[in-house]
Amino acid sequence: MMKRILIAAVISALVLSSLACERSTPQPGRDGSAQADSTNSSDPDGRSSNYAAPVQVAQLEDRAIKESSGIVGSRRNPDVFWTHNDSGDGPIIYAFDRSGKSKGRWRVANAEAIDWEDIAAGPGPQSGIPYLYLGDIGDNDRERNYLTVYRVVEPAIPAGEAPSTTIREYVTEPAEAIRLKYPDGRHNAEALMVHPTTGDLYIVTKSLETPAALYKLKAPYSTASMNTLVRVKEISLRSFIGGVITGGDISPDGRRVILCDYLGAGELILPDGFNGDFDEIWNQPMATVDISPRKQGEAVCYRLDGLAVLATSEKRPTPLIEARRR
Repeated sequence: MMKRILIAAVISALVLSSLACERSTPQPGRDGSAQADSTNSSDPDGRSSNYAAPVQVAQLEDRAIKESSGIVGSRRNPDVFWTHNDSGDGPIIYAFDRSGKSKGRWRVANAEAIDWEDIAAGPGPQSGIPYLYLGDIGDNDRERNYLTVYRVVEPAIPAGEAPSTTIREYVTEPAEAIRLKYPDGRHNAEALMVHPTTGDLYIVTKSLETPAALYKLKAPYSTASMNTLVRVKEISLRSFIGGVITGGDISPDGRRVILCDYLGAGELILPDGFNGDFDEIWNQPMATVDISPRKQGEAVCYRLDGLAVLATSEKRPTPLIEARRR
């Protein structure tokens, strides 16, 4: 616990130092649309971001969302997003729309929550059915013998029904537990991604002491026995705390990757016309993406149309931040 407190203190100091130099975040207009200038933000090598300045488009209505640790765009419910809390909550996912309005809570059947850190969307065993992947992958003290990613059919939000409450929760279909271990010891991680067509699973570790590392589990994987991840490479963001990666997502078209830390985000993009192995994306140059100051930013995702990235922050009130592609 003491180690976690010290790490949090170091990160907080870095965040405060960085935010002191940042410009203020533009606010949304009455319709929630971005009222931002078109000033380019660039990475240290001078590459301009492909995104306009971020805006806070909403605050999440559901007060039970107090530590939004992951976010993903729904594949089944138009203009809806899913999130979950960090450790300390039950196996519950929360739905909300772009205005922050709650669309209900679902208890994930056949799952437990030790340290849920991220959520992803992707294919599963039933063709044409969208699935959610819940990453119980946090391990601050490096003491877990294995990690678990829960795969569950994405719920459909009932039409015309009032959002559920803590008294009346919806329940998902039974989740499948995908047990994982690293090939080289124990690691803490907060970023989980699933490729939208292959179903390949990716985890990025988080560490202040060593560079972050990318690991892969190629689909299909077993739900009956232990799966061993394959180490792909070291990976980092262009920031003061480049190895402290806290969230990530693969774009719905499978051609972009967004990763975030407490300070900002970076994007990897496959070249136009490229039709080779997706994993070539990890060798591409990274462009910075401004997703604005956040109290404790641990969640980022693409909008379903791929034309924007969205982020939340832990601590209440929970902001919903959007940066639109140019």
